[in-house]
Amino acid sequence: MGIPETANSISVSDYLEGEQLSEIRHEYIGGRVYAMSGGSEAHNVLSGNLYAALRSHFKGKPCMVFMADMKIRLKIAEDDIFYYPDLLVTCDPSDDAPYYKTKPRVIIEVLSPSTERVDRREKFLSYQHLPSLEEYVLVDQEKMLVTVFRKANAWQSEHLTSEGSLQLASVGFEQSIPSVYEDVLTSP
Repeated sequence: MGIPETANSISVSDYLEGEQLSEIRHEYIGGRVYAMSGGSEAHNVLSGNLYAALRSHFKGKPCMVFMADMKIRLKIAEDDIFYYPDLLVTCDPSDDAPYYKTKPRVIIEVLSPSTERVDRREKFLSYQHLPSLEEYVLVDQEKMLVTVFRKANAWQSEHLTSEGSLQLASVGFEQSIPSVYEDVLTSP
């Protein structure tokens, strides 16, 4: 049971209701749903490493980190869009919808061969429409490489390797790149 992929348009309310029942996740773009594939072991460990570090960092602070099952809702032109980023951070107490967020400050995607093009282009361009978004992070799962885009730098990229550390200025967070990749990659 859940949402069938279809060429026909479905409403936002039908999509949200169907996602609560579905055994697999779907992204929603302008009335159409697209099934999402599962992640690899490396994808899960990388996401988990970042989630654990961010969750610990936010203890007692107003920001919240969400992993995998929390959607981001956007509206671009007349299209409603729901994406499932790998991680998102929201710090706005009014961003309180139970199944999606609209005011993320940080979005992190762990790249996989099947999603890299979409994460680098389509999602990145879409996410830039979010006034609250300050940093967009792409984590390569095949080599020790993290790319950070910052609104403050006109969305120019910064590439971090094994000698660097991931710094998220918008939330006061820092983690060494080797610890991001702990239990995944042992060399750059």
